[in-house]
Amino acid sequence: MLVGEDKPGIGGEPLPGQKPKPKYSVFPREIGSDAPTWVAFDKQVLSFDAYFEEEVPDKNQELYRIRHCKIYFYLEDDTIQVVEPEVKNSGITQGTIVRRHRIPLPPPNEDQFYTVDHFNINIEVILYARRYRITDCDQFTKNFLRKMGVRLNPPACRPDDPYTKERQKYAPTGLYQPGTITTRSVLNVFGELVGNKGRYILDNRKTGAVHQEFYKDCDLTIGAVINVWGRKIVLCDCDEFTKEYYRTKYGIMDFTPIPYKAPLPPKTEKTLPPYTGFGSEEDSLCSCLGLLPKPPQKDFKKFMEKDRNGLESNILRFLAKLITDSPIDKDRKFIISYFLSDDTISVFEPMQRNSGILGGKFLERGRIKKPGQELFKSEPSEYFKAQNLFVGARVCFHGHNFLLVDADEYAFNYMEKHANEFSVADISVILKKLKDIAEPRSREVKQMFAATDPDHTKVIEYDPFRNLIVNITDGVLSEHEIMTLGRCYSMRDDSEMDVHFLLAVAQEQLKKKSFENFGQLSAVFVFNDRKKRGVLPHEMCRTICKSFRLPLADDLLQALLTMFEDGHEQVEYEKFVDKLNWRENQIPAFQTIKVPLKYEDDWSGQLPSLPVKRIKYLTLLEDLFGKEE
Repeated sequence: MLVGEDKPGIGGEPLPGQKPKPKYSVFPREIGSDAPTWVAFDKQVLSFDAYFEEEVPDKNQELYRIRHCKIYFYLEDDTIQVVEPEVKNSGITQGTIVRRHRIPLPPPNEDQFYTVDHFNINIEVILYARRYRITDCDQFTKNFLRKMGVRLNPPACRPDDPYTKERQKYAPTGLYQPGTITTRSVLNVFGELVGNKGRYILDNRKTGAVHQEFYKDCDLTIGAVINVWGRKIVLCDCDEFTKEYYRTKYGIMDFTPIPYKAPLPPKTEKTLPPYTGFGSEEDSLCSCLGLLPKPPQKDFKKFMEKDRNGLESNILRFLAKLITDSPIDKDRKFIISYFLSDDTISVFEPMQRNSGILGGKFLERGRIKKPGQELFKSEPSEYFKAQNLFVGARVCFHGHNFLLVDADEYAFNYMEKHANEFSVADISVILKKLKDIAEPRSREVKQMFAATDPDHTKVIEYDPFRNLIVNITDGVLSEHEIMTLGRCYSMRDDSEMDVHFLLAVAQEQLKKKSFENFGQLSAVFVFNDRKKRGVLPHEMCRTICKSFRLPLADDLLQALLTMFEDGHEQVEYEKFVDKLNWRENQIPAFQTIKVPLKYEDDWSGQLPSLPVKRIKYLTLLEDLFGKEE
């Protein structure tokens, strides 16, 4: 149908020969609000009882059959559904005959659709060339049609199917239809040999009788095998109610369950192909895990936790030298930086005057494989971790052998704070190792320490202390472990209160950063000193320095503030600022490694390791062998 056929003429008047198209719904307007049809008549359905005749040309027993059905008319959208109730053993596919939708009228009015006006009792409707006779309807349908002004016809009789009625005649007579299971059988003696007529006699021998036996409760026991429609089922276990039932009725006491779960198949290990040499090992491995390779995923959580955050660099820096016999390379020094955020390593060589070596970046930042591993293998390679780097360690980076001889103060502090990850910085592990070695000869060890302190000062210098530990342990402890012992039992007053050393470091860093706003810093301290006492709390001074962006490492700042405290943990801020003023109170710079600041692999202003001068060896001996009486 073209759109133009329904389009009216000028002024909305119909054109000659044009039929007005009926509205979507012809229900009467209700009293009250003008609600749409799909709201006003939601879930309201008219139900009609109907039947239709169907020809049966292929059977002599019946020429036609009567099929009863239901016609449902949905008021919300004028849709119609025809459903035939299922009849047992009918041999006909029954159920929905016409699915719910709007049905057009028979020709020549096929451009229109059935509405509620086309339905009544005792009439015929044609749905897709099939003629349905409506015999009756339910009470709701009758009430609805009467309200619409429809005059209902009297209900029509519902005809019966002649073939079904004929079959029902044999049911009181005692005759059964073919295929019915009975206790006796009827035998056809002659078949179709005599005039196409059979002769039937009753089977007195009951050869065709079917004897059915059913399972009883006494047949069901744990371990029994029952046949369920051709399938063998083993009874393995039962619940407590069933056990109590069989105990009471049959006196059965053994209810040992039978294992019914099949053993798990052996788990096959996934074998990976060897590394091809193209790209990284992780990248090549991703191409073996799926048809669409994805880039290897990085440890984002570790990156967020260990990335540079304020004054926390999360970079461990070590001073190293080459292990070589070359007289030129013996004096070369290197700074090895380990980045905790992604386990990468970079090597930087400071420039030394008159050495003939330019210095600079020696090894690009990246992960480094441990030496001695096969290149083309299926297993992933092992890379250097943070635990492999410590003072005294020997490492090989791409064929270059390094000896780590020192570390910055941040590296020592970080490893001591995370002693559970770094055994060389765990004082408890070191003491246990030292105790296991020295306890059998405790008297000799005490005499060796006493001989080193002839004046009975209760302290010894670090170098003799180191030599004693090396002799006692016979080289079992690494250099880092010995330094951890020295840092733990050192005279902190001498090392931490070395004002000249720490101020020299601080002034050197401030000078490199071109910091000269000492007047403004002092004014901020005075402004926060409300009581004008000349002192402020330690944490307040630290917060002011951080907010003022004082370019000092946090460890160095904490140590300096502690030096200028009084007996009540109050910092004398005027002295603190005056001592930092490198313009007016310059302290001669100490000898340290100086590297261009444009590289990220330098010390980056980190405090070098604080020197350990004196060791309180008596405290160490008490922790090892106990306190003497």
